[in-house]
Amino acid sequence: MIETAAFFAFVCFALSLLMNLWKVVSAEDVADRILALDTMFINAIALMVLYGLALGTEIFFEAAMIIAMLGFVSTVAYARFILRGNIIE
Repeated sequence: MIETAAFFAFVCFALSLLMNLWKVVSAEDVADRILALDTMFINAIALMVLYGLALGTEIFFEAAMIIAMLGFVSTVAYARFILRGNIIE
């Protein structure tokens, strides 16, 4: 069973994920949406790591690494698209 501190951390990251989702939907500026989406990736990584710790398995850590790589690449691609208008030069 999940300990109280781990459950509290899980709930906090889940709530922050929902708040970031709201920011992605309601933000007026594109840069704010990109920042909220990047923060959503970080919260998803934290949730995956916490879930992996709770279950005692290592597969979720590998999934968290894949999500981290995808989050970094997508944030860089969005930023380049906003700055230059294209992704590939």
